[in-house]
Amino acid sequence: MNEPVSTDTYTAQIRRLAELTARVSAQRAEAHGWYAEQVAAAERAVAEAAEQVRAAEAEVAEAQRMVDRVDGEVTHLWAQLRDRIGGGPRRLGDPPGPVRDAAGDPVPLLRGVRELVQRTGAPGELPGSVNPLLIACGIGGALVAYVLGLGARALGAGSGGDLAVGLPVLALVVTLLGPVVGLAPARLLADRRHAVLTPRPMILVGATGLATTLLLLTVTYTS
Repeated sequence: MNEPVSTDTYTAQIRRLAELTARVSAQRAEAHGWYAEQVAAAERAVAEAAEQVRAAEAEVAEAQRMVDRVDGEVTHLWAQLRDRIGGGPRRLGDPPGPVRDAAGDPVPLLRGVRELVQRTGAPGELPGSVNPLLIACGIGGALVAYVLGLGARALGAGSGGDLAVGLPVLALVVTLLGPVVGLAPARLLADRRHAVLTPRPMILVGATGLATTLLLLTVTYTS
């Protein structure tokens, strides 16, 4: 027969069981707490990684937009340069490609290139060295108008009726246009030199033509 267990031994065993149960419960609670912390940390890491991915995708999209903008601007500037220099696509070739390891904001660089292209081949003013040619344009224009006026006047003198009255008036009008006739060859001169016909050469041509016209009219009507 089994011997009966004493009350003290039974009580000690119950106390030990209770201590073990409490220790297991504490360890289980600690394990659950640690697990919850790890899960929360993992969720935070995933959320941060997702945010970084979204930021990286936004940066990539912005960079792609900048690349497309730069490529379009380069193509446009290259076409402008080709038009200003001339020679067609074969002379300049294709636009330059991207430079490896290039850094910095391309917008100021493009602005500088745009200003340089605008200055390249831009028409300037006629230099002072062409003043004799401008004077010749003024004199030549006045002479041409004067000769045409003489022809109209001579034609009117040999005609009758309305032509005899109208042609001398027309001859005077044509002669008085002499100061501005020289502007046409002056314009051709400026175009050949890739320059702009500014007010200075226009005044020079007009003043020369006016002086020549007045001189011719004085000689005509005093002789």
